Amino acid sequence: MGIVKTTGKALAKAPEAAADAARAAKPSPNPMTNLILADIALRSGGQLLRRAVEIGLLGKALGAKEAGKLVKGRSMGQTLVGTAIARIATRSVPGALIIGGGLLAKTLYDRKHAGAAKESGRKAIARQAKRGN
Repeated sequence: MGIVKTTGKALAKAPEAAADAARAAKPSPNPMTNLILADIALRSGGQLLRRAVEIGLLGKALGAKEAGKLVKGRSMGQTLVGTAIARIATRSVPGALIIGGGLLAKTLYDRKHAGAAKESGRKAIARQAKRGN
C-alpha cells in the first residue's frame, strides 16, 4: 500500500470542511435547541444502555424476565443513591478510591457472613421484584 501525501492547502481546508459538515447536520438553526436535543438524545441512549447492561448482568444469575422485574422495581431512592455514588466515583481519584474501598469492604463483609448475606439479599431481591410487577 502506498503512502498518501497531503499538501498544506488540503490540511488548511480540513477544519473548514469539518465545520461545514457540522453546520449541515444540525436539526435547528438555534444552537440552544440543538444543545437540548443532543442532551436528550445522550441521556436517553445512556439510560437505555444502562438498563440493557443491568438486565444482561442480572439475567445470567436470575433469568431475563426476573432481572427485568428487578430493574423495573427499583425505588427512586435506590436510583438517586446509585447515581450519586457513580458521580462521586467518576469525578475524582479520591472519590473512586473511597467508593471502591467501600465496595471492597462490603464484599469482604458479605463473604465473611455468607449465610446471612445470602438470605438477606434473597429477601431484598424478592421485595424489589414484587414492586416491578
